[in-house]
Amino acid sequence: MAPLSRRELLAGSAALGGAAALARTTVPHGHPWGSEASAASGEGGNHGAAHAGSSGHADFRDARTVDHARNGFDPHEIVRDFDWGTTRRGTNGRVIREWELVAVDKEIEVAPGVTFAAWAYNGRIPGPTLRCREGQRLRITFVNGSAHPHTIHFHGLHTAAMDGVPGIGAGEIAPGGRTVYEFDALPAGLHLYHCHVRPLAEHIGKGLYGAFIIDPKDGRPDADEMVMVMNGFDTNFDRANEFYAANTIPFAYMNTPIQVKRDELVRVYLVNILEYDLINSFHLHGNLFNYYPTGTGEKPSELTDTVMLCQGQRGILEWRFPYEGKYMFHAHQSEFTELGWQGFFEVPA
Repeated sequence: MAPLSRRELLAGSAALGGAAALARTTVPHGHPWGSEASAASGEGGNHGAAHAGSSGHADFRDARTVDHARNGFDPHEIVRDFDWGTTRRGTNGRVIREWELVAVDKEIEVAPGVTFAAWAYNGRIPGPTLRCREGQRLRITFVNGSAHPHTIHFHGLHTAAMDGVPGIGAGEIAPGGRTVYEFDALPAGLHLYHCHVRPLAEHIGKGLYGAFIIDPKDGRPDADEMVMVMNGFDTNFDRANEFYAANTIPFAYMNTPIQVKRDELVRVYLVNILEYDLINSFHLHGNLFNYYPTGTGEKPSELTDTVMLCQGQRGILEWRFPYEGKYMFHAHQSEFTELGWQGFFEVPA
């Protein structure tokens, strides 16, 4: 099968053969440059007729999606899934919160009929969203069930020995090995974790990352909370992504929008871990949100409808929907949107 670049996927201009057939059945359609795609694919004027039933939004052909059960995770569940681990009291009465994270080699379906040889924490991408309270003692047991050496590097405050980088502390964890990362939950905010073994782009790009939330001691106001980890996948190993998403599966929230309530506070923990692109973004339609960079401050930095994030940047977004309806959200890089990074919030009457 000939390799496909993302621009060939966008334009539908791949050479004839198995790869082209795959692209025709899985990639977004209804592009603003549809006439170019028609000419390149040899369909001519029939291209528009073939998609007469299209909603006008980029999506997989015929509203197809991936097999979430086969993948072992579902972005519709991940979006509101927070893993609090287990707790016990230490000898001094202090709360110790514990998790076990296992790195595995796993094939996942990132688009209908398109599989990807991934590396994943606990069999899902992104890994579990770890959540705790400021000041608690955290203990994460890492087991390497992969055929490759890996680590876990946590953003936040900790000693050098707990940094999860080669040559310091436990260093790289060999296949079959294990280690324990232990530190205090500081500071309150939105953080992330990821593998820190070279080549970093490969270890991150193949799926070894997740969100890490430390709640303030006094908590935050009640809200409908969700997590979105912005990512992408280089399926032909040319160091350019062919698919983009929030929580891994392109277009997941298009045909199955995220349900929210009118006038209820919405809080999104937004993390950018996209590899092979310098910047990513989040844009909300029909509304504006308060933005808290890294979630470490009590006052928002701005009221806006778009934020731009480099890899590793993250922030908390808060807003309310005053009106019913469906409201799109997506990257404000149009190419990313056409290749999967968009969805809808739906506010019922």
